[in-house]
Amino acid sequence: MSGQGEKGQGQRHKAVIIIGGGFGGIAMACQLKRKLGCTDFCLLERQSGIGGTWRINTYPGIACDIPSPFYSLSFSQKPDWSTFFAPGKEICQYLEKVVDDFELKDKPHLDSEVCSCKWNPKTKLWEVTTRELLPGLGDLSSAERQQILETKGPSSVYLNETIWTCTLLVSAVGGLVEPAPWPANVAGKDKFQGKVIHSARWDSNADFRGKNVVVVGTGCSAAQLVPRLLESDYGASRVTQLMREPPWVVPRVTPPLGDNFYERWSPLLCSYVPTYMRAFRALVALVTELDFQLFGASRSSKRKRDNLEQKLLQHMGETVPSKYHEILTPKYSIGCKRRIYDTTWFPCLHDSRIELTTLAMESVDENSVTLRPGPKTHPTEKNLETRSVPADIIVLANGFAVSRWFHPLEVVGSKGTTLQEEFDERGGPQLYRGTALDGFPNMFFLFGPNSFTGHSSVVLGLENQVHHAIKLMRPVLAGEAETVEVKRPAVIKYNEEVQSDLKRMVWNGGGCSNWYVAPGVAIPCHTRK
Repeated sequence: MSGQGEKGQGQRHKAVIIIGGGFGGIAMACQLKRKLGCTDFCLLERQSGIGGTWRINTYPGIACDIPSPFYSLSFSQKPDWSTFFAPGKEICQYLEKVVDDFELKDKPHLDSEVCSCKWNPKTKLWEVTTRELLPGLGDLSSAERQQILETKGPSSVYLNETIWTCTLLVSAVGGLVEPAPWPANVAGKDKFQGKVIHSARWDSNADFRGKNVVVVGTGCSAAQLVPRLLESDYGASRVTQLMREPPWVVPRVTPPLGDNFYERWSPLLCSYVPTYMRAFRALVALVTELDFQLFGASRSSKRKRDNLEQKLLQHMGETVPSKYHEILTPKYSIGCKRRIYDTTWFPCLHDSRIELTTLAMESVDENSVTLRPGPKTHPTEKNLETRSVPADIIVLANGFAVSRWFHPLEVVGSKGTTLQEEFDERGGPQLYRGTALDGFPNMFFLFGPNSFTGHSSVVLGLENQVHHAIKLMRPVLAGEAETVEVKRPAVIKYNEEVQSDLKRMVWNGGGCSNWYVAPGVAIPCHTRK
């Protein structure tokens, strides 16, 4: 751990503190050094390593569903991606190499849980309180750590507490951090004698061979991991997959000239012909971003959605068993929820060992799960009787807790109010360009509300936010200004424009519920807004 800038025992000072060691934190660290020549900063990371989402998610089959050349930092391209859609481990290795290339290995402070960030109006500094975790405990979910804390006491979780001060504070806390909890309406978890595993905290020691597995969810993670459970490496005896609503499933695109050409020749071309690498990335970015035409309310957008939906329904009909055709037909517009880019989930539904159902999980016993018709059950299954299915392992692929931004981080601004209180008072999460808020001087947010749609590369919007923040940090770090803060009228005006625009988008009128939209406020926005 770097001890530069210490101000006495248990207190340290940095010009800039970055919270989070994933894509956002690493991008900000690189640009602080590249653009501003600033080296007096650190990254506070709760996990035991850098990489964020791509380090902590290790479930079978995890991979990016955005083409690799576009899902990478523009100023630090990787020429030799192994596939067009990189596996999670390779993305994590890429981020580690970026840190090495920019000589930032001394910047991350790992196993550091940020408890609170408070603005001190007298010193014009942020005071950041952290607790050092025992190695490895930062990789657990907040609920798992809390359970250890309650049963074994603070010494089983924490080593010491440190108060940092900094001139500028950056939150690079991602939204896909905390696993969604066990469904509150499902009783009997304590009775269950098998393993309960969340896809976001995979247990690599779990033995699936010959086991009866119940998978809760049919989102992106579930679509990647379920086929793997049926392969010889895992060898599950039976998989029962529970679905609330069918996703729109898009056949995964192939690179120009095919996968074999890309995997064999693209690393060589990108390594030795830099112009080719830049041009290829630009082409991939253009094609990916053109998808945004699907999400508007114009006649043209609706026509494009209708045409694409017909093609995808035809693909589904040709790919999955006929018994699943009705329950896999979405009743909402494409784009309202995040799409699944699939090459293996639909085909695996032909395997006799898997059952897909819209029956709801009612309760859990020692070695079984009770299913019954519920509010989301498809009409074709409404008349089915309540039944039990054997279960040795339950896999929760039910997503992440994304309803509260930056939770459980407590951020107190210049008015003495918390970030969450400000959001509540304003009617929902909102930031200026997803990056700043009045009352929180010298603080910048990455991955903030109204920043990303989930339908394209998050890295594009992320780099735009970093670029915006860097320009505003420059005068403060140069000593030309003491503080920088967006004005409240600008925040209000910007949010009104965003909300007006988003009322006409598919996320609000597409006929589904989704995690893009908070009660009374729309979350996503075009990354170029």
